[in-house]
Amino acid sequence: ITGNTVTRDKVIRRELEVYEGEYFSGLGIRKSTANLHRLGFFEDAEFQTKRGSADDLMELNIHVKERPTGSFMLGAGYSGYEGAIGSMQISQNNLFGTGQKLVGSLRIGSKTQYYDIRFTEPRVYDTHLSAGVDLFNWEREYDDYTRDSFGGALRTRFPIGIDEYTRGFTRYLYDDTDITDVLPTAAIEIRDMQGRSVTSSVTLGIDRDSKDRPWNTRSGSFNSLSFEYAGGPLGGDVYFNRYELTTQWFFPWRWDTSFMVEGRWGYIKQREGGKLPVYQKYRIGGINTVRGYEDDSISPVDAATGDKIGGEKMMIY
Repeated sequence: ITGNTVTRDKVIRRELEVYEGEYFSGLGIRKSTANLHRLGFFEDAEFQTKRGSADDLMELNIHVKERPTGSFMLGAGYSGYEGAIGSMQISQNNLFGTGQKLVGSLRIGSKTQYYDIRFTEPRVYDTHLSAGVDLFNWEREYDDYTRDSFGGALRTRFPIGIDEYTRGFTRYLYDDTDITDVLPTAAIEIRDMQGRSVTSSVTLGIDRDSKDRPWNTRSGSFNSLSFEYAGGPLGGDVYFNRYELTTQWFFPWRWDTSFMVEGRWGYIKQREGGKLPVYQKYRIGGINTVRGYEDDSISPVDAATGDKIGGEKMMIY
């Protein structure tokens, strides 16, 4: 293996589907190439073969060309709702060449203050189990109330034996939210949120990611199905079941471009014994859902007050 000045050899070796001492496999080389591209650490990965010390032996040379995996971003903007906005993000997707990912970000505006840090170990003890932890603290002023939240999450992903693209995943979330500054004229669903609410939930899901690479994807697909259970024996006072499905397909096209189609569906249902705050319901709009609309601006509204109270069903295409 050559060309890896930052990435450690073991990070490359654990993605290979060909091994020393075994029979040559063209399919294994193609899979290995795809696996290295999906890491996102390399601009190119080239496999070359030559005759070994005997007629029935072969040497395999892997040359990679590394790409920058760290970034530091500063941003500033202005919106009619938020006013001046400043943001910063520091990320490293190949921390010390180990393949670990660390991301820290903050966003500060006249109505929003957001801080979070996320760490992911993609191969726990070089196995196919990945794990991660998230920590967040943010405050946002809405038209009718202010939400102040802090908490964190623990994440795992693991193979389930169907194929090399399919994984199961779990996530535990703890969210401690305080709702203040509620207007007396706000919708009753918003007035009922006032005070502290704790969401303690577990998400179980399965996804299949066959994209050829994480950035500049040309072909493949991503499909995910998940179920989130909050409250009950997990504690907290927010009780709901949430079901979500995402499907995303990429098709190569001319001029080194690709065509992508995507659909997202969501459904959330309150359970007896707890509450379902407006902030847990669906409100869409913004760059990650519907471009051209302000964040969270698409929502059912209260008939009497016109306040956005969130929806229990969501579809995005």
